[in-house]
Amino acid sequence: MTTQARDMRMFPVHLGLGARASAQPAFTGMEWYADYARRNAADGAEGRLVSLYDFTSDWDTWEMHPQGDEVVVCLAGEITLIQEGRDGSLHSETIGPGQYLINPAGVWHTANVPQAATALFITAGEGTQDRPR
Repeated sequence: MTTQARDMRMFPVHLGLGARASAQPAFTGMEWYADYARRNAADGAEGRLVSLYDFTSDWDTWEMHPQGDEVVVCLAGEITLIQEGRDGSLHSETIGPGQYLINPAGVWHTANVPQAATALFITAGEGTQDRPR
């Protein structure tokens, strides 16, 4: 079997059923997520998207993953994650390199990024929703 090194910022990974990992096509923008969902639909709620992003500003949307938890690992810089509880209460927590926070299934979340930061995401993406911030 031949493998090839890839930049996760451009080529996310799908973790699927049967402990399977598969490199995904190049990330091309928000429309990429719909294609990802179709490509990996057979894994249902158990599939996980592993992706890496560099941020230079606050997020301009909220998002929510109804089918499972999301792990956010800060690799560089600082990220303040803001979670909105089902009762409307807000919880915010700043994480730095090597720290992580879990966004529970069904919890709306967004982030503030005061300076450049890099984060790794392990996401149960099926049914993900977003809304303006």
